Amino acid sequence: MKDKAIHAAIEAATWAPSVHNTQPWTFAVYGEEIRVRADVERKLRVSDPQARELFISCGAALFTLRTALRAEGYEPIVRVLPDPDRPALLATVRLGSPLTPDEITGILAGEIKRRRTHRAGFTDLPVPDRLVERLVGQAAAEKATLTPIRMPEAVDVVAALTQAAQRVQSGDRAFSLEVIRWARPPGSSRRDGVPADAYPRKSGQERFPQRDYAHGHDWGTTTDQRMSTATGIVAIMTTPGDGHHDWIATGQALQRVLLHASAYGVSAAFHTQALEMYQLREFLRHELCSDEYPQMIMRLGITFEDSRGVRRPLSEVLD
Repeated sequence: MKDKAIHAAIEAATWAPSVHNTQPWTFAVYGEEIRVRADVERKLRVSDPQARELFISCGAALFTLRTALRAEGYEPIVRVLPDPDRPALLATVRLGSPLTPDEITGILAGEIKRRRTHRAGFTDLPVPDRLVERLVGQAAAEKATLTPIRMPEAVDVVAALTQAAQRVQSGDRAFSLEVIRWARPPGSSRRDGVPADAYPRKSGQERFPQRDYAHGHDWGTTTDQRMSTATGIVAIMTTPGDGHHDWIATGQALQRVLLHASAYGVSAAFHTQALEMYQLREFLRHELCSDEYPQMIMRLGITFEDSRGVRRPLSEVLD
């Protein structure tokens, strides 16, 4: 029973979100202990030289693992960064006491494979304020701060910085080649990267531009975007510090927020371009984030579109 729970939890963890769907993690099992490790070969060396986004991605996988183990009936006992001599070992998770999963755990576990990253505009349907406040509380439970940007002027600033960063990165050959590496053409059999059907040919959301995964090709879906052009709620996730522990905490908070949002039919779009440029990130930190470190910029909204998720098989990520 325990072996089955461990393998089910690891398989669930592979469905966590990751930058460009790089899936930069591996898992190893030693008895009743699961080790979560960073796959540094999948690090974005141009846009993420410090591996901040890699750690956030792995933190999301860690929270997914925790949730799946609870759904399987075991309390996870987690140690983050347990060995300073092995920096790629991000966490260990041991099976604790048996438990009866509560209703919320069951709901979150059910959203793990259903959740999708959105890469276009949203409908005009509002996200209820009570739900937004609940999501703020979920982030706080993982020691991160989720701040909805309510002032239109502040939203304009975040949008302008995103546009500026996207233009600079699009004109930088090294940045562009890195995005191209993780863009999947139509019909590709790869199980990582961003599929061509995961974004529209025209996003309808030029205010918050997405990456140019099509890079000049006629890729993307032809879904009618006329009803999906709203920005949604812009929010920034921050932490007091900016080290490995903070990045892993961000990933856990992010996935906790995303699974709760998905349970209410709310999707998220991510915009990390400005956070990959030091000067722009520092501007955001001082001017909009009360000197906390911005770790993620996202939009939350409602969409009726669906996309196919792709993940590497367990055999590729499990030692």
